[in-house]
Amino acid sequence: MKLRVVSSKNEIPNLNPNERIVHLAFRPSNVDFLTLMKGCPRLRAIQVPPSYHKTMSKAIKVFLEMQGIDLLEGDVWGHRKDIDEYFMVDEETIGEIESMITSGVGIDETADQIQKKTRLATDLIKYIAKSKITA
Repeated sequence: MKLRVVSSKNEIPNLNPNERIVHLAFRPSNVDFLTLMKGCPRLRAIQVPPSYHKTMSKAIKVFLEMQGIDLLEGDVWGHRKDIDEYFMVDEETIGEIESMITSGVGIDETADQIQKKTRLATDLIKYIAKSKITA
């Protein structure tokens, strides 16, 4: 699974329209969210850093929810945009999340255990787990 890391609003118009998960590493405005959704119609989740998540308007949160787009809180630890524009979640980690969920471990407990091992954001782990449950 890969997350497209976007460092500034100037990158939004140049994104691939097939992007499904995007990490916004800047403080986005409501217009930035709308531009992102217009340019990437297949978008399923947007991740923003915790400091930005706390200051976002309720209106955009509700709007994203109405559009079926999950808003995730978290960082992409150790990612260097100058090397790769995508942050990758290892298939091994996704498989581990899937096996924990199918064996009956709760989503919150799964997220806690995986987060300690990988430093992935808790919301991202829960998103992966939910997508594996509904898949």
